[in-house]
Amino acid sequence: MPSKLKVLQVIPKLGYGGAETGCYDLAHYLYENNCDSFLITSGGELLKYVNKKKVNLIRLPVHSKNPILILINFFIISFIILFYKINIVHARSRAPAWSCYLATKVTKAKFFTTFHGTYNFRNNLKKFYNSVMVRSDVIIAGSNFIFSHIKKNYSNLLTEKKKLLVIFRGINVDYFKPETINTEKETKFLEKFKLDKSKKIILLPGRLTNWKGQEMFIESLNLLKTKEPNKKFIGIILGSDQGRSLFKKKLVALVEKYRLNSDVIFIDNLHEMPLAYKISDIVVSSSIEPEAFGRVSVEAQSMQKLIVASDIGGSNETIINDKTGFLFKAGDPNSLYQKLASIFDLSDDTIKYMGIEGRKNIIQKFNVEKMCFSTYSEYKKIIN
Repeated sequence: MPSKLKVLQVIPKLGYGGAETGCYDLAHYLYENNCDSFLITSGGELLKYVNKKKVNLIRLPVHSKNPILILINFFIISFIILFYKINIVHARSRAPAWSCYLATKVTKAKFFTTFHGTYNFRNNLKKFYNSVMVRSDVIIAGSNFIFSHIKKNYSNLLTEKKKLLVIFRGINVDYFKPETINTEKETKFLEKFKLDKSKKIILLPGRLTNWKGQEMFIESLNLLKTKEPNKKFIGIILGSDQGRSLFKKKLVALVEKYRLNSDVIFIDNLHEMPLAYKISDIVVSSSIEPEAFGRVSVEAQSMQKLIVASDIGGSNETIINDKTGFLFKAGDPNSLYQKLASIFDLSDDTIKYMGIEGRKNIIQKFNVEKMCFSTYSEYKKIIN
């Protein structure tokens, strides 16, 4: 085995998403475990938090799907691998994965990929583009759901020489911890958005896009208000439209149609997500398409909050139904309404117990230390 493990991670942008925070956490973990840690990205909000003394940061336009830029990145990454004598290259998205795939072919470095989503395909060309994520020496699936998706759709590329395994995504359980948020922060947040804590606060986090199920969420709140008028609530839809202004207008119009103006508010962005969870009574993940992992479900449990999530994708694996949270029939506003209504009738002791069990669940299975250790172990195995 080489005297020192040298790992290069490549990701399009270093933002606040699950793949990005996992990449960030692993980059620092590697340094703490006597590895040389390199990170290539085009930019992102998390960049300012990268410790440059621990992580060698390189800026390249690896976010681009332009074939010419992918080729240019291939040459540059090849040079970086050879110059720094890198052993492992780990790509976390398709466009940079093509550059890395070609570079590792030339340099003989070991190639890892993490399959973070289902990467939908409508034709053979798109499927070929996606297939780079299974052309590596080691393919990491972020959940059993993704593992099954890979086996089903890319079995022709899975040879005996490749290793396909599941390493669950992890979160920082010390960051997503109820005690990190003080009363003063809570009070300021509640005052800023004029939130009435005598009502149950129901939070739906996630970027504004059709498949995240915001329309269905609004419909379920309408059912809750119409059928259970004594159950008072405030719904918070938290997330950026990311340029989908027409979809945001559609959601606002739906709120107005159901006369929920005083019951539903929109918040565009909030970097301190634990604060949003802390002030909430119920957290919802209403995706109508399968989540590869379902970060909201994991973060909510870590914050000891009741989570209600669609019964598809990663949430099936991260939630223990009726113990750490509740699953409802995906895409069915009536099913979601019924779950929400039932929570109003739970005792304080039951809610507290489920919150404690939820955090236990995440610490045991989905903490970032476990994710980093498992990935690091696979690096060492392939080099050995």
